[in-house]
Amino acid sequence: MKIVKALLPLSLVLLSGCMVGPNYQAPGAELPAKFSQGGKETTSSAPLNPWWEAFRDKKLNSLVAQGLGQNLDVQQSIERIMEARANVVAAGAGGLPSLDAGGSATVQGQDGSYPRKTTGNDHSETKTLTGGADASWLIDFFGQYRRAKESAKASLDAAYDNVGVARLAYLSDLTTSYIDARYNQEALALQRKSLASRRETLKLTEDIKAAGAASSLDVVQAEGLVNTTLAELPAYETGFHQAANHIATLLGLPASSVTAGLIKGSSQPSPRYNTKLGVPADLIRNRPDIRSAERQLAAATAAIGVAEAQLYPSLTLSGTIDGSRIIGNAATGGLSSWSFGPSFNVPIFNGGALRANVEIARSAAQQQYLTWKQTVLNGIEEVENALIALRKNYETVAALRKVVDSYEEALGLARESYRGGATSLLDVLDAERSLATSRVQLAAGIRSLAANYVALNVALGGGSAIQAVGQ
Repeated sequence: MKIVKALLPLSLVLLSGCMVGPNYQAPGAELPAKFSQGGKETTSSAPLNPWWEAFRDKKLNSLVAQGLGQNLDVQQSIERIMEARANVVAAGAGGLPSLDAGGSATVQGQDGSYPRKTTGNDHSETKTLTGGADASWLIDFFGQYRRAKESAKASLDAAYDNVGVARLAYLSDLTTSYIDARYNQEALALQRKSLASRRETLKLTEDIKAAGAASSLDVVQAEGLVNTTLAELPAYETGFHQAANHIATLLGLPASSVTAGLIKGSSQPSPRYNTKLGVPADLIRNRPDIRSAERQLAAATAAIGVAEAQLYPSLTLSGTIDGSRIIGNAATGGLSSWSFGPSFNVPIFNGGALRANVEIARSAAQQQYLTWKQTVLNGIEEVENALIALRKNYETVAALRKVVDSYEEALGLARESYRGGATSLLDVLDAERSLATSRVQLAAGIRSLAANYVALNVALGGGSAIQAVGQ
């Protein structure tokens, strides 16, 4: 009997060290050795690179820094970390001893007198004090609560990574909105420049008509081109204000609150240096959405053990202590009681629900694995798409600059010929249309170049670890 008493605590310890369910192993993926357009560039610090500084735009840098602390999506993701931390505590609490205590006090009395004479005290009062405590401890033989805590910790890790996801989404949205705002300002300025040129052409046409060398049709055509330009200006003004309003929302401010600071304008953002790419395998480490998906897979794997543990017996140690004390006029006394003992529960028949829960958990883990794999492949695709678009954008912008130069020269030649009577007004108007269109196309090409530079760096996970000052 003494041997049994000595071995019982040891057996409980040994059994409590057993955990059912699969032990998590990080997934692997077969990835190409390099990006198809990557060349020989390598990098090992993409998440720490503040790539937006390549635009050399102080206003953009200040907006980025301001929004990292004020963006509501980022703040929500940070708050979810607090929730995940509490879930870790709650998940592990079930495997620890619990103790509840309570007490009460009552006073009971009686006042009054009878018509007849009585002896003794007509007033009586009794005080009752009671208290008690309940303790219980579910012995975690098969690791149900340890697996639950393991799952909660993995979910906490995912919550941290989701902050990086929110930061990347913010950086992408803010920088592209800023690029759109500056594009609309540039296009508006170009169209106003074209308007001045077309008004000059109209004045020239009117002067030539006054000299008898042009017709009313020429004047009307020149006026039509001026009015066409006037009709195009409001769209660019609207685009600028909408982009500015969205930037304000991203900063957690009312719409239009940053418009005044952007109206002054500056040149279109254009990246000044290329991005080093690394290799596809780096994305697993650098992209927070991939890291989050992997941590969610770990959480789902641990949940299998939670479900399997419910298939096995459970042992609970519980005890109670109750006490009371009565204080009265006649006498004072107390009473106490206690109890302690184990309870054993064995699942026998439940209609297959417990085993179905295990299959549900296994399927959820497999789904999460497929989600992780899909996230990795999507990440590689995003890098490849942004990379090829960026490189072709450089070629497009270079070609458009030459187009603008050519049409500027063509417009000058057309005007000189028109003044000399060698060509018609239509040649001048066509040259003006071509020049105006090529200028806006160049601005649009620069916008696409900047947007694809942003997309490439976001796809690489760059900037996800950057935090606001004081965060």
